[in-house]
This record gives sequence, C-alpha cells and structure tokens, in this order.
Amino acid sequence: MEKQNQKTIAFKNHPKGLVSLFLTEMWERTSYYGMRALLVLYLVKELHFSDEKATEIYGLYTSFVYLTPVIGGFLADKFLGQKRSIYLGSLLMLCGHLSLALPKTEFFYLGLVLLVLGNGFFKPNMSALVGRLYEHKPELRDSGYTIFYMGINVGGLIGPIICGSLGERINWHFGFGAAGIGMAIGILIFYLGSKTFPSEIWESSSERAIRKNEDDANNKYKIGLILILSIFSILFWMAFEQMGSSMNLFADRYTDREIFGWQVPASFFQSINPLFILCLAPLVAILWDSLAKYSIQPDPILKFVMSLFFLGLGFLVMVFAARENAEGVIFSSIWFLFGAYFWNTMSELFLSPVGLSFVSSTAPSKFAGMLMGIWFLSNAFGHLLAGYLAGYFGKMENLADFFTFFVISSWLGAILLLAIWTKIAKWMHYK
Repeated sequence: MEKQNQKTIAFKNHPKGLVSLFLTEMWERTSYYGMRALLVLYLVKELHFSDEKATEIYGLYTSFVYLTPVIGGFLADKFLGQKRSIYLGSLLMLCGHLSLALPKTEFFYLGLVLLVLGNGFFKPNMSALVGRLYEHKPELRDSGYTIFYMGINVGGLIGPIICGSLGERINWHFGFGAAGIGMAIGILIFYLGSKTFPSEIWESSSERAIRKNEDDANNKYKIGLILILSIFSILFWMAFEQMGSSMNLFADRYTDREIFGWQVPASFFQSINPLFILCLAPLVAILWDSLAKYSIQPDPILKFVMSLFFLGLGFLVMVFAARENAEGVIFSSIWFLFGAYFWNTMSELFLSPVGLSFVSSTAPSKFAGMLMGIWFLSNAFGHLLAGYLAGYFGKMENLADFFTFFVISSWLGAILLLAIWTKIAKWMHYK
C-alpha cells in the first residue's frame, strides 16, 4: 500500500499541463493513424493503384509529414512562437482531413498537402512544449515523455479501429471524415487546457536562452549528438514503417484473419503496435527508474543500439511468416504479426520517446524548435526509404528475402553504432 501511494504521489508531481498535452496529442494521433491505416488500402482497392505506386505515395506522404517540422520549428523559433504555430498547424490538419472526406481525387491530394503543412507546424512545437513543462522538474522529464508517448499510442490504437471500421466496412470517406472529428476534438482540448500552462512556457527561444544563460561553447557537442542519433534513427524508421505498407499488405493478402467466423479487417492490425505500447511502456519506464537508482541506466546511444537489435528480431519473425507461405501454407497465422509487432514495439520504446526526451533536454534553447524538427527530419528520410522499399513487396517472389533485408540493415546499424559509441560517449557530459 505504501509503494502504491508513493507512485500515486509521484504521478501527481507532474505538471498539470501534461494532461492537456496528453489528450491533445492523443486525439491528433487518432486522426493521423486512423487516416494512415486507410491510405494504402484506399489507393489499392478504391483507386486501383499498383502496390508500387500506392506504397510510393504512402512513403512520400509520411516522409513529408516529418520533413516539414524542420521548417515549422524554425519559423516558431524565429517568428511565430509555439502557441501560434500549434494553432496554425491544427487548423491546417483539420482542413486536410475534411478535404479527404470529400469523394473527389482532387480533394484527396489537396488533403494530403494540407496535412503535411499542418503537421510541420504542430509536431515539433507540441513535442518541445512537453519538455518546457519540466524545466523545474528535469528528473521527471523522461517519465513525462513516456506518459506523453502513451497518449500518442492511445490515439494510434483507437484511430485504425474507428476509421478502419468506417472506411473498409461502410465508405472510405466516412473513415477519413472520422479522422477530422478527432482532430477537431484535439484543437478544443488544447484551447481549454492551454489556459492552465505557466506563462513562461510561451517564452520565445531567444528570451529563454537569455534567461537560462546558456553556454554556447558546448553547443557543437550537443548538436553533434542530436545529429548522430538522428542519422541512426533513419534505419529504425525505414524498417519500422513497413507496418503501414508492406506488413499491412501482408496482413491483407497472406494472413489468416478469421476469428470465430469473423474476418478481421487488415487495417485493425495497425492497432497491435499501440496496444503493445500501452502495455509495455509502463514496464520500460519502471526499468529505467530502477536502473537509474543504481546509476546503471544505459545512455541514449546504448538504448538506440538495443532498439535496432530488437527491430531485427521483429523482422526475423516476419521472415518465418513468409517462409510458411512459401512452403505451401495459404495463409500465415496472425500470431506471426503479433510476434513481429511485439519486438518492433520494444524497439520503438527504446528509441522514439528516448529521442524526444534527449533532444528536448540537450538542444540549446535558441535552436530547440529547429532541432526537434531535425529529429523528425530523420523520420522523414526513414519514411521515404520505407515507402520506396515497400514497393518491392509485390515484385519479389520470395517475401522471406524481402523481410530479411530489414533484419540485416537493423543489426548492421546496431553494430556500427556500438562501434562508434566509445568515440562519442564522452560528449554526453556536455549535455
């Protein structure tokens, strides 16, 4: 009972604004992941695009979603500020989802453009805002980002279920429209919740740097660390984002999706990852807290190494699933997908929230928004490569070879990062 009370008190020690940011991000991600779960299936089944063209569009869209945050972060740092940027991005994304809900191809492409532009203003500034809440409680920052990341994945869990059910079962544009409703709820929550934020959270980047009296001499080490980890995160996203494209198609075409006589929509499998996040994130947070008590918590570089290793394990499971198909089994068991998503989720927990927290705590204030944007830029390159590589899914006779590529790329990345760790670990003390 005493331990339970201590945990409750510890949770209450988080800034009040975290709840608003959690819920805002949850509903924004509901809209994003709901729409993403439908995108490739809509292009292939409704617009009759080839696998290659559909996954190429998917890759371009998801890469630009993470490319524009560099520009949005820069404009927020220099001109707009975070509050205006978040509102501007939210409204653009709302218009984008509503455009997708209209049954014309022209509105479909317009919607994708609006979503890309809106996310550029929203994503880096919302993520940086979480870090600002913890200026006076830095010891809770990693825990706060873990909670925030759970909000992302609550949205990732319910989005594909809601939008997938409407899109695949009733009408594609109903699914896209439901994503717009989720975005509207997120805007309302942010408007109401932002009134509880401390006034200093809206300081400009230059005002913040002056108040904190930051030493510019060490900026090169801080920026260098962020850039190095961003480069290796490209390997992660290149493989991880196969879930929305090639693994989505594998679920649709090569997986036995019948449960008690009910054919599970392929888009529902996009909810496995966020479901695992919600189950495993608290355990990983407890692990980091426990290791920190004994001063043996691995630094972000080693966490990235472990992430890439777990990612390779996930795709190794997909290799076995594809081999089962090749050996004459018409459909693979859904448990292969669960196994692959389990290891992919463990990989994500060791990299994505760790990266967000690290960039937030390490980036010099005057470059905070732009460097958060650069972190997301690595996502853009990873997503672009993911879409390009997914185009080979429909071309290869042996799908086991397709998934083997991601096993090799992940493990080679882990080995390379571990090899240079001794060279860059000393930079950590400049953080």
